[in-house]
Amino acid sequence: EGLQLYLLDESFPREPLSATEMEAALNEPAYWIFCWASGLALARRILREPELVRGKKVLDFGAGSGVVACAAALAGAKEVVACDIDPISCLASHANAQLNGVNVRIAGDFFALTESFDLILAADVLYDKANHPFLSAFLEKAPHVLVADSRVKNLAIPPYLLIGEEEAGTLPDLNEFDEFRRVRFYEGRRT
Repeated sequence: EGLQLYLLDESFPREPLSATEMEAALNEPAYWIFCWASGLALARRILREPELVRGKKVLDFGAGSGVVACAAALAGAKEVVACDIDPISCLASHANAQLNGVNVRIAGDFFALTESFDLILAADVLYDKANHPFLSAFLEKAPHVLVADSRVKNLAIPPYLLIGEEEAGTLPDLNEFDEFRRVRFYEGRRT
């Protein structure tokens, strides 16, 4: 689809991790070395439907590898901000933006952003219910929010509504259960 990313190589070791390796992975998860299914599905949707972002100021929340931010920039967004609390993820988003020849501004703290946006995009951030309060914070910063998530089957948080589903897998493939390959799109609009 024309979008390129620096990710973990497909040939990564698949054997079980030692206790030390598992602890390190859990304490400092490198989310940015994967293109998670929800991010991939949202990026594909943006590239298929560029009118979602064209000419708009867009924030990619929980940017990870920056796949959604890069897709928004490639699809003609006026300005794109990739926001992630992980400084290494911010570096990955910047590197992937450079790889794709697009301009993406990097931000580490969502709440430090005092500006408003036309659209907030968020993929794979609702797996932890502690992140659900962000949904209302998004609508304070933007009148339109589009969320993609494969882990939340029925988001019952008004005014967010299910608007579609799509199949996608994580890259490189993690052999996840089929249920995590079904990505749901939820849309929130400020009332």
